[in-house]
Amino acid sequence: MPQTVLISLLLLAAVSAVSQPQPETGFLNRSVHVNGMEYPYQVYVPSGYESRTDWPVILFLHGAGERGSDGLAQTEVGIGSAIRRDPGLYRAVVVFPQVPDDRRWPGEAAEAAVTALDATLEEYAVDRDRVYLTGLSLGGNGTWYVAYQHPEKFAAIVPICGWVTGREQAPDWMDAASPREAVTAVAERLQGLPIWVFHGEIDTVVPVEGSRTVVQALRELGADVRYTELPGTGHNAWDPAYRSPDLAAWLLSQKRR
Repeated sequence: MPQTVLISLLLLAAVSAVSQPQPETGFLNRSVHVNGMEYPYQVYVPSGYESRTDWPVILFLHGAGERGSDGLAQTEVGIGSAIRRDPGLYRAVVVFPQVPDDRRWPGEAAEAAVTALDATLEEYAVDRDRVYLTGLSLGGNGTWYVAYQHPEKFAAIVPICGWVTGREQAPDWMDAASPREAVTAVAERLQGLPIWVFHGEIDTVVPVEGSRTVVQALRELGADVRYTELPGTGHNAWDPAYRSPDLAAWLLSQKRR
């Protein structure tokens, strides 16, 4: 090949590479519509995204304090905070839906969260066998709920300081006669999923029994469940959990069975 032709081809390749738009990374604004209502959410896209086509995906459900419509507050706690401290810890695409004021995850907010997850799976180059679900406090409850509704979607779940049911009655989203029956139903539905549960030993906001009861039910079924009860820790079990390299490594190693 003549040298002038080779140089021309190399220049053409360089110009083509420069002209190709680079995908956006970082925390990106998105929204979905469910039943005529707009739900803002954010997607975290890690640096180096364009170098792979098999990114894992994490769906994160925030707590009560991050409810609203700004589409931002939910990224400032939990796994979002951990990512900002150490972007190398969770090399994954992360979806951050938001619950409107005075709502809970069970119901339409969870439907919007799953819709946002599905939109992300379509938009980005991801591994659908490495999709994970986690949440804290109100979002810990939401994690049990969303996993119960869609166990086939996830390779693993991590509920943090959450609960399935109160002491007096079964949740209104389940056809169960008692709290014990509700916990058993959730355990039976999720016994095939790898699960790691975290809770603070002295949590006064969400009593630790909220996690102990469902972990016990899962263990009675021989499920693959880990339980970390943080001694001397109150409600904020999420910072030590999400900042743990052990949790990040375990979560991102799971594949859908």
